[in-house]
Amino acid sequence: MSEISDLESRITAALDRIRAGVGAMAAAPIRDAPRDDDPQVAGLLAQLAEEKTVTAQLEERVSALKQRQDGQLADLKLRDEQGRTRLASVDRDIQKLRQANADLRASNAKLREALTEGVAEPHLINKAMLAELDALRAVRAADAAEVDLVIDALTPIIEEAR
Repeated sequence: MSEISDLESRITAALDRIRAGVGAMAAAPIRDAPRDDDPQVAGLLAQLAEEKTVTAQLEERVSALKQRQDGQLADLKLRDEQGRTRLASVDRDIQKLRQANADLRASNAKLREALTEGVAEPHLINKAMLAELDALRAVRAADAAEVDLVIDALTPIIEEAR
């Protein structure tokens, strides 16, 4: 039991010391507290206001750059999609050209066979001429599509140079 009373007296003494320390802190005046009319405080407040202004300006610039970048990205996506569409069109024209040329070769081969046999068949001549016309149309369409691709590729470069 003597231990308990000894511990109790020690705890009571520690609590008394804590109360005395808190009382001394409450009674002591606050030292070195900045006052509103202090020139150093006024200077720091002015610097803080300047930094807030600079930060707001930077945030505005970042926002403008982001909007411009988003616009350019959307424009690039649109150009990419248009380019893919045009490329698919050119590919279709090239496939038509290949088919027309294959038809022309086959028709010419039949025409050569008929001529070597000494038989001139008008329907083979007509078929060969039609195949040749189809081949010429396909070549023209492929050339026009290729020219369009070149123009589309050069247009942004020319506009940027202006």
